[in-house]
Amino acid sequence: MSMYELIDELLSRREKLKLGGGKDKIAKLHAKGLLTARERIDALCDYGTFQETNLFVKHRCSNFDMKDKEVPAEGVVTGYGLVEGRPVYIGSQDFTALAGTVGEEGARKVCEVMDGAMKAGVPFVFINDSGGARIQEGVDALSGYGQIFYRNVLMSGLVPQISVIAGACAGGAAYSPALTDFIILVRDQGQMYITGPKIIKEVIGEDISAEELGGSNAHAERSGVIHFEADSGEQAMGIARKLLSFLPSNNTEEPPIKYSDRKEVLEPDPLLNDVIPGNPRQPYDMRSVIFRVLDREDFLEVRARFAPNIIVGFGRINGRTAGIVANQPMVKGGVLDINSSDKAAGFIRFCDAFNVPVVTFVDVPGFLPGKEQEFGGIIRHGAKMIFAYSASTIPKITIIVRKAYGGAYLAMCGRDMGADRVAAWPSAEIAVMGAEGAVALLYSKQLKESSDRKKEAATLADEYKRQFSSPYNAAARGYIHNIIEPAETKSYIAVNLELLASKRENRPMKKHGLMPL
Repeated sequence: MSMYELIDELLSRREKLKLGGGKDKIAKLHAKGLLTARERIDALCDYGTFQETNLFVKHRCSNFDMKDKEVPAEGVVTGYGLVEGRPVYIGSQDFTALAGTVGEEGARKVCEVMDGAMKAGVPFVFINDSGGARIQEGVDALSGYGQIFYRNVLMSGLVPQISVIAGACAGGAAYSPALTDFIILVRDQGQMYITGPKIIKEVIGEDISAEELGGSNAHAERSGVIHFEADSGEQAMGIARKLLSFLPSNNTEEPPIKYSDRKEVLEPDPLLNDVIPGNPRQPYDMRSVIFRVLDREDFLEVRARFAPNIIVGFGRINGRTAGIVANQPMVKGGVLDINSSDKAAGFIRFCDAFNVPVVTFVDVPGFLPGKEQEFGGIIRHGAKMIFAYSASTIPKITIIVRKAYGGAYLAMCGRDMGADRVAAWPSAEIAVMGAEGAVALLYSKQLKESSDRKKEAATLADEYKRQFSSPYNAAARGYIHNIIEPAETKSYIAVNLELLASKRENRPMKKHGLMPL
């Protein structure tokens, strides 16, 4: 055969394999509003940059009529490409090819790109849409999943890992995305669960749909398993692209810098002076503070619907990526509870692993009281936040906006928890507890004897605030570094992020600390 004939044969074979299960199956996907495995990759990568690996790999299974059965690309597209000019390794399951099931060779393909991501020090994105382990291959398929899980753990803290749930992700397969840093789920298309609806019906007699069990509402609001929701496959890839833009390629790099107008950054923002209500009990939306502080008010919130009494996410301040952690007074008054503690601790640990400084906005009245919280282990879960902040060596800047009470204030990265800079607004109240509660305990006898208990309590509370809760009292003792006008907040943070960019902090030599889990 001539070279041109050989090339024609190559192109023909390649084209056939890239069609996956064929045009009819692709048409069925499109009719449901779904993208193919390769279309998802194209939506993620810069145009024309994706390079596929192991396209011609074939399984060696001969059981259950598999001997002569062709599974194009072994049900998973693997390779690497560029996202905003930066390299990323990728795997994308192809549901048109034997339901994207994972067999021995498909798992090997995935493991190879995971190994490549570790060697090159670049992020790994895996797009899930599969019927799970290929049961025709038995323990070979099971071993394949085990090798993927093992690499998920090896990669943890080394390179960012992002999972996209674009279709089914059931059974043991769900543990791979659970081991990654971020999960993006496509509404009405992606589902994650360990035990499916049919088994639940058979075992405990409970009727539940796949969407109710493992869809976006289940995991975005109730379980907290996923980090982002998308309305379509295209939007999911857009979220992945944006997320990657905030992150370094690996743990030895700093996050990318995109400087904005420095003059704009350093200008005071008088609108911040009007955020805090005159009534200390009145809620407000902490996002109104976050948006004013971030460049272009651009904030990528993480786990937005789970434990909404705390806000976490990524933004830029004077071009530098920052992780934001903030109490949300609009929900439960901004208290810390089991779920919000877990949410914040996990986010802080990620930021520390990948050199992302954390900026914390504090307005916390305490930990949520109640027997459900106590029996659920609020002590253990709250300790995760304290551990995460204390163990982190990244730059940490804390802004006390209003309430900062008791152990919850320490859990929100007070100076004694290793914060590099702590500043308070004049509205800050820093104390063991709120003035009203303190007065009720400290002056119980005096209040009982008072002719106007309510008026007396208010007078004593005002006096307590002046003497014990005032930010000037904390500043006088050196527990905070400064008291700033709210309008100065962005410039204060921006300058300190520049100063702390070269921060180095030595810790005692040990294998690792033991977070309370």
